[in-house]
Amino acid sequence: MDTEIKTKNGWARLLPLAVILAAAIGGAWALGDYLSFEALRDNREMLIGYRDANYLTTVIVFMCVYVVITGFSLPGATIATLTGGFLFGTFPGVLFNVGAATMGATLVFLAARWGLGERLSAKMDASEGRIKAIKAGIDENQWSMLFIIRLVPLVPFFVANLIPALVGVSLWRYVVSTFVGIIPGGLVYTSVGAGLGEVFARGETPNLGIIFEPHVLLPILGLAGLALLPVVLKLIRGKEAI
Repeated sequence: MDTEIKTKNGWARLLPLAVILAAAIGGAWALGDYLSFEALRDNREMLIGYRDANYLTTVIVFMCVYVVITGFSLPGATIATLTGGFLFGTFPGVLFNVGAATMGATLVFLAARWGLGERLSAKMDASEGRIKAIKAGIDENQWSMLFIIRLVPLVPFFVANLIPALVGVSLWRYVVSTFVGIIPGGLVYTSVGAGLGEVFARGETPNLGIIFEPHVLLPILGLAGLALLPVVLKLIRGKEAI
């Protein structure tokens, strides 16, 4: 009887993750044509008109849609960020984008931690050898690791949402590091979105690879290097102590 109850509880814990996965698969199939650059281009006048007539409502609806996109890992997060810049400018658009992305990412984090994270973290703490050493290293340098996975653009957003939940990161550390860590990339894409009016007028498409251009990527990597600095200093001090 106890085993049956534990099994049911286990499946119930996995339900939020299963819903997110199902929504991501269904969304990729059903929403691809709606959350696209072409859809934004074709509906830009209607969106601007609605924003001008209902600014606060537009902000609320936009952020709710963005939270749903990131919280359920739907396609179109980049387009949503561009839309935030297009509708609200670089500022306050970047605040709306980063705030909504953080809320959506937190939903993924909570679902993963409730379903797998707490038990997996406890097992890693109770383990021996290399696994426990890896967990201890992550715990010792949580702030640095959290900022690095957010700053480096090569780490997929969904993966960066899951990893902290699986290693026992606290909620407030996750929220703070997510909000601050995604500001550089969010600022880049929001500013691209703010210039979409001119891009549309020329009949062109935005350069979404701009974040990998040296003048943008190098400063972001510099911030990642600063985040990694405490880890390097600890390693150096540890060798000196030996």
